[in-house]
Amino acid sequence: MSYEHIAYEASDGILTITLDRPEQLNAFTGTMQNELIDAFDRADADDAIRAIIVTGRGRGFCAGADLSGGPNTFARGRDTDISEYRDGGGKVTLRIFELKKPIIAAINGPAVGVGITMTLAMDVRMASESARMGFVFARRGIVPEACSSWFLPRIVGISQAMEWVSTGRVFDANEGLAGGLVKSVHAPADLLPAANKLAREIADNTAPVSVALCRQLMWRGLVADHPMHAHMADSRGILLMGQHEDVREGVASFLEKRKPVFTGSVASGLPDLFPFYKTPEFA
Repeated sequence: MSYEHIAYEASDGILTITLDRPEQLNAFTGTMQNELIDAFDRADADDAIRAIIVTGRGRGFCAGADLSGGPNTFARGRDTDISEYRDGGGKVTLRIFELKKPIIAAINGPAVGVGITMTLAMDVRMASESARMGFVFARRGIVPEACSSWFLPRIVGISQAMEWVSTGRVFDANEGLAGGLVKSVHAPADLLPAANKLAREIADNTAPVSVALCRQLMWRGLVADHPMHAHMADSRGILLMGQHEDVREGVASFLEKRKPVFTGSVASGLPDLFPFYKTPEFA
């Protein structure tokens, strides 16, 4: 698939996805939504990709929904079936939730509305000093989307989440850092190198199947209603992965004081650690 609103660049195990509408501050469109989902599908199917970075072209990360449609941007026909209509940002974050590769948001500039909510399903957010973030929905007369009412309180706590959402104000990267939304703040020129350094640490030192299962354990654990579910998944993981060639390689490389060479394939299918986990249907 050729892309119009994103760029897809893979190099030495790291995929960089760049939101690519710089003249519109990378405002989110239906095309961008579909291209992001396709890019994540490609990444999961490619064992050469070990980690993903998402950033923006130019001076913005993502200015939110494209408002070129004017006051009717969010309007849908009154005959739209409420039981079938799905928010596009939510489709993106749910795809990220199911992703098998670790993913880092490198927030290089303004990230408001869906521009910030799309990052909440990503594993790590890093920001430039020039970044500005805002959950501005109440200032537009609409509600938060992209499953952010689920993700945001889990990341920053309910009090901080409600402050940002109910005021709808735009805040700087340092406030995002203090509130636990971002991991770190960097000079603009240092942001992508810092994100690449983290992605490189993952790609060079860890077993891809282990990382994929760790990601599932962490994110799916958030929807479990008792730690027994974690114990069941952990136990299956220790048993099944204990028989895997990557484990023998990991132990041998440690004892031999050398870099490991892991051969396990994420694309060919992961061990099922979650027989009790079911993705709800949209209704």
